[in-house]
Amino acid sequence: MSKKEQNEKGREKHQNSGANDIDQKEVHDEVATEKTRAEGSQSEEPETDELEKLSDEVQKEKDNFLRLFAEFENYKKRTSRERIELFSTANKELMLALLPVLDDFERGLNEIEKSSDGPLLEGMKLIYNKFKNTLTQKGLKEVEVKTGDVFDPEIHEAISQIPAPDKKLKGKIIDIVEKGYKLGDTIIRYPKVVMGS
Repeated sequence: MSKKEQNEKGREKHQNSGANDIDQKEVHDEVATEKTRAEGSQSEEPETDELEKLSDEVQKEKDNFLRLFAEFENYKKRTSRERIELFSTANKELMLALLPVLDDFERGLNEIEKSSDGPLLEGMKLIYNKFKNTLTQKGLKEVEVKTGDVFDPEIHEAISQIPAPDKKLKGKIIDIVEKGYKLGDTIIRYPKVVMGS
């Protein structure tokens, strides 16, 4: 064999061995790819499980946040309402203490009207009106009750029952013994009345 023939055979062997190397590389790559796919499919399952767990946790936290936010809003509204009620009825004890003084003032005016002392009556009326206007400015209102009104146990306090002088007054108010008062919308003293039976 000549050198030329040996070179050609060597090239063919080399090419064949190169082809074999390429074939072996392709097979190796395919095996590696298959392994990666198998591992990837196994690793995707835990990833989806983790994603589901995380999304569930996020949903729980959102729900907790919304509940906490709603609870806080309710707390703010409740405290605001309580504060308004407190301001409107803060003077309740003072007003209750002043009501007997107001009653005595009215009784005194009624007695002074019976006498003939005009200047004293005018002076007492000025003081009475000033006192009553001050109480009204602070939220005190008189509960309106008239003789002949229907008795309402939610608004009136019956201190006695007497036979009605007229059939029309049966179950109605015959006399008002003591006036009732409200502070804002809350009754702080119920009017004491006599009811016809």
